[in-house]
Amino acid sequence: MAPQNRITEPCDLLDRNGHVINPGYATSPLWQYDRGKINAGWHRIKEWDYYSVLDPEKGYGITLTLADLGYIGIATICWLDFQNMTSQQVEALTFLPRGRTSLPATSESGTTCFKNARLNLNFDVSNNVRRLSFGTTHFTDEMKNKGLKGEILLSQDPDMESMAIATSWEDNRKAFYYNHKINCMPAAGHVTIGNTKYEFTPGKSFGAIDWGRGNWTYKNRWYWGAASGMLDGESFGWNLGYGFSDRSAASENMIFYKGKAHKLDEVVFHMNTEDYMQPWKITSSDHRFEMDFIPVLDRQSRFDFKLLKSVQHQVFGHFTGSVILDDGSVLKIYKFFGFAEDVLNWL
Repeated sequence: MAPQNRITEPCDLLDRNGHVINPGYATSPLWQYDRGKINAGWHRIKEWDYYSVLDPEKGYGITLTLADLGYIGIATICWLDFQNMTSQQVEALTFLPRGRTSLPATSESGTTCFKNARLNLNFDVSNNVRRLSFGTTHFTDEMKNKGLKGEILLSQDPDMESMAIATSWEDNRKAFYYNHKINCMPAAGHVTIGNTKYEFTPGKSFGAIDWGRGNWTYKNRWYWGAASGMLDGESFGWNLGYGFSDRSAASENMIFYKGKAHKLDEVVFHMNTEDYMQPWKITSSDHRFEMDFIPVLDRQSRFDFKLLKSVQHQVFGHFTGSVILDDGSVLKIYKFFGFAEDVLNWL
């Protein structure tokens, strides 16, 4: 494995010039984020909270996003139907939010909320519980059922390790990416569509968060993959990511097993970008993560406002292969549900 800088003590994220003081990775969010220390205009600051809650056995899931990207704000509720291989999304765009969305400076506590005529989102984090409340009257499913609302609780074991990373861009050291991702959170709650209630049950349903803050360069392409669930009765999942910022200090690639993180080196996604529903392969430089990925659903979206553009393919499906833990133990994986994505943004 190439040298990676592991952070083990709390520290400030940025110095007074806006540079990352100590780039690297950690198994909890040890860097202290202060938006006021960012040395960039409001148009370059990107902040977001993204949640996914999936139940592959029942064949459905939901994703919730609230992002303040400076130029544009994005709030979305997306219902995922894995049995019928469909996704349906309601979104609300705001122009020139410039940080007024007031996303919290930490992933570990606080309230994130948004409400307009199209939808409402409320993410409340306290005492290791994430309460997600949401609703929209603008949703209609394929059976013409109207309206979507719900509340889901994600329980976070305080001893469970997670993935945190802070890196900068080689061509602009004032540009940085600070990210905290938590996998394998048991989910309890429901989503109601029309008169039908869809239940999420701990042990079967799992949630994850992608919490990000940063000062980004204009054009970026990234690859991200994650999974959460149970493997032979034990908590198991992973986070994979690469493609943007200077990762020489650390990658964000980790396996999570029994609440502990196992650090990987580099990974590569091999996919057909002309048809994302074709089988993928995911390989790693240390040969500790080798998977075949069979897609079930390509949740794709795009927008184009000339200078501001985004093309996204978040592909859900089943992984089969093997992983190797830090102690050399080999875990065999068969049809484990998760996702992998390819996203290109000009923002």
